[in-house]
Amino acid sequence: MFGSVPVTPKSLDDYREITGDAAIEEIRALAQPLHSATVLHLTISAFGTGLAELLGSLVPLMNDIGLSADWQVIRTTEEFTQVSKTIYAALNGFFVDWTPHLQETWLAYNTMNAQLFDQSYDFVVVHDPQPVAILQRIDETRGHPGGKWIWHCHLDTTEAQPAVWDLMHPFIAAYDTAIFSAKEYARDGFGQATIAIVPPAIDPLGPKNIGVSTATEESILQRYGIDPHRPLICQISRFDAWSDPLGVIDAFKIAKRQVPGLQLVLIASMITETPEAWSYYERCARRAGEDDDIHLLSMLNGVGNTEMNVFQRAANVVVQKSIRKGFGLGIAEALWKARPVVAGRVGGFPLQVMDGVNGFLVDSVEECAERIVFLLKHPRIATRMGQAGREHVRQHHLITRYLKDYLDVFRNL
Repeated sequence: MFGSVPVTPKSLDDYREITGDAAIEEIRALAQPLHSATVLHLTISAFGTGLAELLGSLVPLMNDIGLSADWQVIRTTEEFTQVSKTIYAALNGFFVDWTPHLQETWLAYNTMNAQLFDQSYDFVVVHDPQPVAILQRIDETRGHPGGKWIWHCHLDTTEAQPAVWDLMHPFIAAYDTAIFSAKEYARDGFGQATIAIVPPAIDPLGPKNIGVSTATEESILQRYGIDPHRPLICQISRFDAWSDPLGVIDAFKIAKRQVPGLQLVLIASMITETPEAWSYYERCARRAGEDDDIHLLSMLNGVGNTEMNVFQRAANVVVQKSIRKGFGLGIAEALWKARPVVAGRVGGFPLQVMDGVNGFLVDSVEECAERIVFLLKHPRIATRMGQAGREHVRQHHLITRYLKDYLDVFRNL
């Protein structure tokens, strides 16, 4: 096989104080008929993505409740990296030049990984679109490998480039079921009986979300030159056109005219130092100009999970002004920290931000700035919204609910 990804053991009982006893006992009851069932989670990467963070919690929790879960990563090379990026962009709605060479390379790597697949499992979950052809390649060469196979789509494919989606659809159809983050993301051609809806979730005990001491918060803010006594807004996202960091800078500049001393932290979640990411980072730097209250940060500045946790907790308002996005777990992370969120009215954001209840949904730079100013000038309302947001996440977007949803998927197959 491919080699297991190491994960830190976790105990479901550690979440009792957050979820209550009833939720924990329900999960354990659902898991009993699945005791010792073997589960493989298959991905293209073991780090640097929201999916990797999810599996880092899901896999050990599955093991804690009696399943035998494993996480492995397919074999790739630099040649496959460009194919992977192209598929990701195409399924997200970008126009790409999908060439016969890219298609041949994609199929060749799926064939290679199918040949390496030499074990059987009760459940196999293929999480990324890039290795979706593995099942059919195994079936063609030596017959069905056994067990139930699940394709988990973590993208909003509603505007996927037809050439790439049409290529992948027959391979997806070979699976026993497909999981989508929201029912709106399920493309035509899937019957209700062949799909499951499993919204993403956060781990409240993970390094991005667990409580931090006042000393740690003050130390990190000081390290990055943030004044804890002045208002702060924050956005954590990729630096690309869809996440619209340029629009956030523009909204900040408008808001700052009414809220003197306002600070902005933009954290670029650049997984790799690609030319595209650097180009957009440089555009943001030019747009920021010489305003010392705009802080552009990334992992290259030493910003990790703990730092992102602190910045969201320190922010008076968290922004996610995307113009196109999937589910966007950064919103759930901010809401869990009881921070009101101003977000674009796109993707899975309306499933997390209840407009006027735990934040605001906006459609323009000007509206974004207006809502930021409103929250900064009405701190009691902002506090109430933040508390509503935390409760919403506790009810709907925690890793315990994610685990329960997976148990339901397995039991229904």
